Amino acid sequence: MHVVLPGDIDDPAAPSGGNRYDRRLCDGLAALGWTVHEHAVPGAWPRPSGTVLAALAQRLDTLPEGALILVDGLVAAGAGDALAAHADRLRLVLLAHMVFGDEAADLRIQEGRALRAASAVLTVSRWCRTRLIERYALPPARVHVATPGVDAAPAAPGSASGSRLLCVAALAPHKGQDVLADALSRLDELPWTCTCAGPLDRDPAFVTALRAHPAGPRIALPGPLTGAALDAAYADADLLVLPSRGESYGMVVTEALARGLPVLTCDVAGLPEAVGRAPDGSLPALLVPPGDPAALAAALRRWLTEPPLRDELRRSARSRRDTLSGWEGTARRAAAVLSVVAMTREAT
Repeated sequence: MHVVLPGDIDDPAAPSGGNRYDRRLCDGLAALGWTVHEHAVPGAWPRPSGTVLAALAQRLDTLPEGALILVDGLVAAGAGDALAAHADRLRLVLLAHMVFGDEAADLRIQEGRALRAASAVLTVSRWCRTRLIERYALPPARVHVATPGVDAAPAAPGSASGSRLLCVAALAPHKGQDVLADALSRLDELPWTCTCAGPLDRDPAFVTALRAHPAGPRIALPGPLTGAALDAAYADADLLVLPSRGESYGMVVTEALARGLPVLTCDVAGLPEAVGRAPDGSLPALLVPPGDPAALAAALRRWLTEPPLRDELRRSARSRRDTLSGWEGTARRAAAVLSVVAMTREAT
């Protein structure tokens, strides 16, 4: 099979949930016995230049008749016409990490064309599957879920005060670090530290405003963390805070839960699905409305000032930790869909 990926798939300076998912899926499929040919296409996806689109079209032209091709949704959202032109010649499967048409109207047409040209669509959550079907009137039988896996990790010890807050996300408006700063500025009298780890180049003006925010001096911005540095940040944290205005899933949520870290995030889109529940039905997180600094501040105040609440959430998070699935399961779910498409022009 062939996989079309963004050009920065393995760039440590540009970590993202989509890139991590793509890498683990490609490696997982190879481990299951698939021959995986990767085609990383550099460009400013999902809004590529004409030169980049021409390069992608040329790459597609070189693939043999009937080839099975999995296309990352970031690429597909900007290349619907190029993919649709090959729909009768290639067996297309789309990997949708999010619904770009909900985020930007200018991407809706190209994303829709790409999705409708695909024999099957893989999504990262039940929420994402439902939303794509609704947005683009896709046949439900062609849209499938392969939830992100998570690696086992040592439990974070946590501190008695619970004061060490961690946010792991690119610094950008849709991730909501501005909402977090507004919330934290209402908690000046409390002893907290906050680290917002993630790429700083997605929206430089947003980062500049965050640094200048009244809460800015107390918020550390180390840039992207990967590997051992990211593991150390999780190990040193008490609470993961992800104030996103929307996420199709939220892989950092399960990465935190894999370490027994409670989560404070927003009750929107696929985030509650990622949070899940512990076996006893308890919630290992506090959920607040998106874009609401007052609600986020109230939840943070409860976490910082109510030891029994911290104990309860930690127990739930450590219990939820045992229910999380690994990446092999993700690869097997994707492989089942790909196998059907490999054998027939229409996935069922």
